[in-house]
Amino acid sequence: MHNTSQTLRFVLIMTSIVAMLLALLQNGLKSKHDYNEALYSKKATLAAVANQLDIDFSSISSEQVTEIFEKQIKQSVINDEGVVIPKEDLEKDGVKNGKAENLDLVKQDKEPIDERLLPVYEFTKSDGNKYYIVYTRGKGLWDAIWGNIALESDLNTIAGVSFDHKAETPGLGAEIKDNKAWVKQFIGKKLYEPNGEFVGLEVRKGGAKDPMHDVDAISGATITGDGVEEMINTDIVAYDAYFDKLRK
Repeated sequence: MHNTSQTLRFVLIMTSIVAMLLALLQNGLKSKHDYNEALYSKKATLAAVANQLDIDFSSISSEQVTEIFEKQIKQSVINDEGVVIPKEDLEKDGVKNGKAENLDLVKQDKEPIDERLLPVYEFTKSDGNKYYIVYTRGKGLWDAIWGNIALESDLNTIAGVSFDHKAETPGLGAEIKDNKAWVKQFIGKKLYEPNGEFVGLEVRKGGAKDPMHDVDAISGATITGDGVEEMINTDIVAYDAYFDKLRK
């Protein structure tokens, strides 16, 4: 009985110690994890304007990403009416520092369309040209897909895009992120007709036909390509009210 009590006491003590160490380890690594996650998100945003940066994006450092965000990026969060939400209001709603980069985009995607908050990143190139990076989110074959769409100052011409996914198939749907040649197809495409009518883009199986509004689909990834098309054409429209304010 005595030995059993000692054994149980020893197990209890060791379990408590291990639990404490794991908790300390988790808390100690959380800040590093949060930093890396934020850095990854920033880099994905900048990838949409990679061809407009003054440095080689393929070898961009963490310090350079941070510096560009601090000096050349203006962050805003807007509502469905195109109104920029004040930093103080965002902080009250739990958005850290009231910045677009800290907006919970997965949570926002679950909100009704007219209640969502949307991030906008205004990138100013060294020559003074401005680009507007907006966010889109949709569904691929297996799970969520998302992307950043950079528009030139005319708010119509695509300057670049970057896409990512949660669980698309390597070599097929995952090509929306990995196939650089496919991503480059989007550069120069138009979202609107000259009269202002929204046309959007088509990811066309069998080859692009309209040079202004079509891109070639990825072979073997029809559903993922359809998801990219749908999320762009649905989510870009959500920014229309904001674009209209900028055009005035």
